[in-house]
Amino acid sequence: MNGSTGSVVLHVLRCIGFAELSRLADAVGLPAAEVESHLIDLAVAGLVTRTPGEFGGWGLTEAGRVENARRITGEVDVAGARDAVAAAYEKFMVLNPELLDLCSAWQLRTVDGVVTPNDHSDRAYDARVLDRFADLDQRAQAVCADLSAELPRFRRYRIRLAAALDRAQAGALEQLVDSTTSYHTVWFQLHEDLLATLGIPRQWATIR
Repeated sequence: MNGSTGSVVLHVLRCIGFAELSRLADAVGLPAAEVESHLIDLAVAGLVTRTPGEFGGWGLTEAGRVENARRITGEVDVAGARDAVAAAYEKFMVLNPELLDLCSAWQLRTVDGVVTPNDHSDRAYDARVLDRFADLDQRAQAVCADLSAELPRFRRYRIRLAAALDRAQAGALEQLVDSTTSYHTVWFQLHEDLLATLGIPRQWATIR
């Protein structure tokens, strides 16, 4: 990737898949007006398209996916970062099952031997799960630090994951799993980014 803000916007949209402007701006970490300006330029170039309406948003065209892959490959090759990113990806994949288990534990709990939706009335239970999230986050931040040392665009994930956990710990319980800015959502985007950066098809990653 050539390092331009337009390339960053294009890549973040690739990792999210489809998003309204406000969500994309939050993921990029720039004002919405600035992100929209880059999106318009990308649309003129045929790389993104906008779907109007209440449930509309921005998405990549097929040409956009091809161009993003080309830029990402160039970015990794110029930085000589492929081996380091691959090593970080392996560490991430060790943590990934634990993250999924924690999300399940946050949404469901066992009461009298019966698995039931977590209504968050048991504060002690929620506190234990939050503590486990915090422990996981410390290890995840180390992976993000390794990635950021090679490719600075990964720094945004460190910020977003920490912010989501902070909001959840402050009482915004949806910020762990049930929001477009939740810890789980940002984690999923980081996973997608690693796959895109390394050129790994998601189907293969799922089987693996």
